[in-house]
Amino acid sequence: METIAQHEVRHKTVKKRKSFKSPWRKVLKTGILTWLGLLGVWSIAAYFSDPQFLPSPLATLQGAIELSKDGSLFIYMGYSFVRVLAGWFLGNLIAIPLGLLIGSNRTIRSLVEPLINFVRFIPPLAFITLFMLWFGIGEQSKVFLIVYATFFVVTINTLTGVLSISEDKIRSAKSMGASNFQVLRYVIIPASIPYIFTGAKLAMGSSFMAIVGAEMVAANEGVGFMIWNARLYFQTDWIFVGLVVLGLMGFLMDRLFVWIGKKFLKRYNVVS
Repeated sequence: METIAQHEVRHKTVKKRKSFKSPWRKVLKTGILTWLGLLGVWSIAAYFSDPQFLPSPLATLQGAIELSKDGSLFIYMGYSFVRVLAGWFLGNLIAIPLGLLIGSNRTIRSLVEPLINFVRFIPPLAFITLFMLWFGIGEQSKVFLIVYATFFVVTINTLTGVLSISEDKIRSAKSMGASNFQVLRYVIIPASIPYIFTGAKLAMGSSFMAIVGAEMVAANEGVGFMIWNARLYFQTDWIFVGLVVLGLMGFLMDRLFVWIGKKFLKRYNVVS
């Protein structure tokens, strides 16, 4: 039979093992090993390549420092971030109510859905020239391009969320005397929130793709302009700086959006 002293020794041993395992679990969970592996592969590939073809992570870091000295890198990041945020927010503001309306009304859905499924296959970059003609070469054309890139992703996800709701839930609410507005507020919107959240999250990626194309064609500032302008001086390291910066900006926005979802939308079964 195990004595009290032996039990305490065994308990301490198990506790130590867990304490040794937990840091490694945290390392694996945060994906640090993945990033280190990626940097290792990048460094090896750059070692056997021409620096003009594939700069190393160190050369890319030096390029970022060079661009940061006069503050131009942060200015470009600021311009791109504001454009993406403005277009993404406006796109969601238009797409979510429209998606709820189309999904809730069968007549409107039969009229609008074919048009949505036609236009959504036209990529945002195809509209750059038209948007420049319609809205000018200022900020409006770039913001509206991001609105376009956001609109269809969010609308279709919102529409899918509404159509996924069981008819029994809607009939049950109406049988208890709920009006159409109450059904929309207490049944349709709460059930559609996970789909809306997913659509907004996916639209964030589309927004970054759209802004890079817009800034390459019609901008004198922004990360896309920096990438496009770097080719004129054969500054491949600046191009990689732009790519890394875009990835970091998108990653941070995604993490912030996921945190907001976990914090405020947990009761709606939002999965991040």
